[in-house]
Amino acid sequence: MSGIPVAEDVLDPAVAVLPLTEVAKALGTSVNKVRQMLREGQLIAVKRGGELCVPGAFFVKDGVVKGLAGTITVLADSGFSRTEMLRWLFEEDDTLPGSTPVNALRTSHGTEVKRRAQAMAF
Repeated sequence: MSGIPVAEDVLDPAVAVLPLTEVAKALGTSVNKVRQMLREGQLIAVKRGGELCVPGAFFVKDGVVKGLAGTITVLADSGFSRTEMLRWLFEEDDTLPGSTPVNALRTSHGTEVKRRAQAMAF
């Protein structure tokens, strides 16, 4: 697991997470490729039950939610830790469609989510 950044599990326990083997299966790729995606900042992992997991909300039927990797990059460039990114992505915001940044991404509102992420850097 070395080299894979892991966020603290600040998610509500009701938020579904997927072990890396299930993520690989859902994406039709290998666990090693999923680990590479985590190292490259395309996804964020937490440890739950002693196992590395990724929030299920990061995925749609045909892969990773569009705009997630770019949003993670913007937040990283703004100095956010993985834990802070995760907290922000799942934080309630009634001014966003979908009520959280991750749900806004899932409903094709990525431009607005990235705009807000960029604004937080200043």
